[in-house]
Amino acid sequence: MLQQIGTGIWMTAGREVSVAGFRYPTRMAVIQLESGAVFIWSPVALTPELKNAVDRIGPVTHIAAPNHLHHLWIKDWQTAYPFAILHAAPRLQKKRRDLEVHKELNETPDSAWAEEIDQALMKGNLITTEVVFFHKPSGTVLFTDLIQSFPKGWFHGWRGIVADLDRLTANSPTVPRKFRMAFVNRSAARHGLRKIKAWPTQNLLMAHGPLVARDAKSAVSRAFSWL
Repeated sequence: MLQQIGTGIWMTAGREVSVAGFRYPTRMAVIQLESGAVFIWSPVALTPELKNAVDRIGPVTHIAAPNHLHHLWIKDWQTAYPFAILHAAPRLQKKRRDLEVHKELNETPDSAWAEEIDQALMKGNLITTEVVFFHKPSGTVLFTDLIQSFPKGWFHGWRGIVADLDRLTANSPTVPRKFRMAFVNRSAARHGLRKIKAWPTQNLLMAHGPLVARDAKSAVSRAFSWL
């Protein structure tokens, strides 16, 4: 259920979601802070089995929605953990007024996790503003949508052609073409990227793609070589 990928961090896959007929795998991260509290990144569908596994790690006190596109199951997590603080990326509160957003994420880490988790804000994109996290103890950088990776053949028919054109099925993790084109303020984006590139990255965890545990820092740099 939960796969530990480093000190104090686990990942798990959720069920696939369909967007315009395109199938996307989903993945979330569970981070245990030094206090024992649990930080949930980009939550997937909550099942009894997943809840039991998370509860064995510790009490869920923080839920992070890294961009305003990843929100499908947040309500379920808030219901299950009513005392958890929801930290949402810009634009989510406007999109989901039914959610109780306690804090809006920015480029400054919350004091509750600042010693263990850093974060950067990728601004200047018309599609979404993504908050990228870095878990210091494990050297894991967490990308939601800005970096993705799918194997050849994941998409079929005309969707496969579109996916190839969008660079979703490149040989290595990449920024999909639609997100590249949506960066209308590249100067703002580079500001966030400089911070990301400075992190001593060991692992690359993507919401849509497999874990990269080798040469992850270079993988991130290659993905953004166009910027």
